[in-house]
Amino acid sequence: EKLSKQLLVQSIKKDFPNWAENTINMYLSNLKKKGIINTPSRGIYELPNKIPFEPKISVDLIEIFKAIKRKFPYITFCIWNNVWLNDFMRHQPFKNYIIIEVEKDACESVFGYLNEIKKNVFLNPNEEIFDRYIQNLDEAIIVKNLVSEAPLIIVQKITVPPLEKILVDMLIETNLFSAQQNEKQFILKSSMDKFTINKLKMRRYAIRRNREPEINKLLNIISAK
Repeated sequence: EKLSKQLLVQSIKKDFPNWAENTINMYLSNLKKKGIINTPSRGIYELPNKIPFEPKISVDLIEIFKAIKRKFPYITFCIWNNVWLNDFMRHQPFKNYIIIEVEKDACESVFGYLNEIKKNVFLNPNEEIFDRYIQNLDEAIIVKNLVSEAPLIIVQKITVPPLEKILVDMLIETNLFSAQQNEKQFILKSSMDKFTINKLKMRRYAIRRNREPEINKLLNIISAK
C-alpha cells in the first residue's frame, strides 16, 4: 500500500493527536530505519506486506566480528556470509565465504591480524587468485575494501550489509559471486518477493560504485515480469 506523506501524517495524528510535527518526522524516520516503511520515491511512503531482511548470523561470524572489534575498536567494517544468498537460489553452491569489508586504511591491518588466527584468508583477491586458490576451497575468509558511504545495518549487535548492498555487489563482483551469475535475475526477483527492498538505497549504492545503468536495467526487467 502506497501513501503520500500528508495522508500518513494525518493517520498518525488520529492516533497521536498531541504529537508535534517534529515528533512525527522522528517516528517516520525510525520506522524507515527498521524497514517497517519504505520510501520508493520522494514524498511517497510504502507500507510493505513483506518482512525486513534479517540474516542468520552464525557463531563463526559473531566470533570473528568480536575479535576484530576488540583489536580495532575504532574502525568501520562489516561482516557477512555468501550463504545468505542460498535462500534465493535454485542451485545450492557448496562454498562458504566469510566476507569482511573494512575501511580502506585499516584493510591491511585487519588482514594481517586474521591471517595470524585463521586459515585461508585473502586480501582483495583478483580473478587470478580466485581461479588459482579460492575456487578450490570449500571455506575461505575474504577481506576487502569497504566502499565509502556504503549502507550498513546492525543485526544482533553485529554490523552487516543490508540486502540492497549485497544484491548490488553480487551483480558487480563476478569473481566472488561466480556461483550466482547464472541466477542473478532469479535471485533479485526471489529476494524482492520475500523481503522489503528499498530500490532507492540500491540505486544510491550503485551510483557509489559507478554501476547505476546496469542496476536500473536489471530492476526494470524484473519489475516488468
